[in-house]
Amino acid sequence: MHYVCTHCGKRTPTDTLTPHCECGGLFELDFEPPKWDESRIHKDTWNLFRYRDFLAVDDAVWPSVTMGEGMTPIIEYDESVYFKMDYAMPTLSFKDRGAATLVSHMKAIGVQKCVQDSSGNAGNSVAAYCARAGIECEIFVPEGTSPKKIDMIRAHGATATVVPGNRDHCADVCRAKVRDEGVYYANHVYNPYFYEGMKTYVYETLEQLGRIPRHIVVPVGNGTLFIGVVKALEHLQASGVITEFPTIIALQSQLCDPLYQAVLQKAPEPARITPEPTLAEGIAIGVPMRGRELLDMTYRHDIRFVTAPEDQILKVRADIARRGIYCEHTTAANYAAYLEYVRLYGPTPDALVTMCGAGIKSDH
Repeated sequence: MHYVCTHCGKRTPTDTLTPHCECGGLFELDFEPPKWDESRIHKDTWNLFRYRDFLAVDDAVWPSVTMGEGMTPIIEYDESVYFKMDYAMPTLSFKDRGAATLVSHMKAIGVQKCVQDSSGNAGNSVAAYCARAGIECEIFVPEGTSPKKIDMIRAHGATATVVPGNRDHCADVCRAKVRDEGVYYANHVYNPYFYEGMKTYVYETLEQLGRIPRHIVVPVGNGTLFIGVVKALEHLQASGVITEFPTIIALQSQLCDPLYQAVLQKAPEPARITPEPTLAEGIAIGVPMRGRELLDMTYRHDIRFVTAPEDQILKVRADIARRGIYCEHTTAANYAAYLEYVRLYGPTPDALVTMCGAGIKSDH
């Protein structure tokens, strides 16, 4: 299998240890899944690898890496909204979907040591799966990251390096180490194997509900879930399973919204913004590295963007908790953004909202 550069089109074998094309462009996988066929779901497999026929995965490796991720329940929150409880994962975060497929690939090509930058959840997830796979790991997180996320990273045996400054600066520091030392970059934005796991969010929803909801609410920082959702929906549409795309409601923080601002201007590149501190730390990305790709998907499928009002996040989190669901701040922003969308555009029924992170991880 090969990577294809999203900038120059050059093909590179997927066993490369370099994080991107020599021209600087990011990789995409040269992989076309077979037509969707429910009979190809491995229903004796109780993790996301039940969909392995539609994923770019190494069958010889994933059984030793999986920790039962995926298969998260969908519950009815009210007459208009379903919650997919994606924090019901080994590390209490939806990022386990991508970490499982990425680390499986890393183990398959013999990676011994890796680094990653993260606002917390992806770093914790990669640290856990690397521990499972016997891969040495260092995670760079920005100052202000939830202490409990840092504790979890260290508990898995990884090194957690706290970097002064914002999330984007943290990424720069980590990438400098990749460039200077040649260590493998296990990054959820750069490496397309991560998106293979994120596609299963949609595949599970189809299997669980027997259909795709009319509205899908997706948080967008670096856009890992966004890309996975769009790729999976495009696959289902090409397979004739769905005849029209659902409305994707993409959300950003009110205080860090480069894609939202770009969409307002119909711009092909993310807007230049100055991020401000936000409770929605998981999507506080001022410079999304796949920004052009995210916006291309946005315009291709008429995806709607909205921002989560900062002053509503804690209220919404408390309201959800009183219904028995204890989510983290960024996850509460998902539902806050949905409510803002309803305020702006009217009733929005049959909506699926991800509960992507557990509350116990963001109490600080």
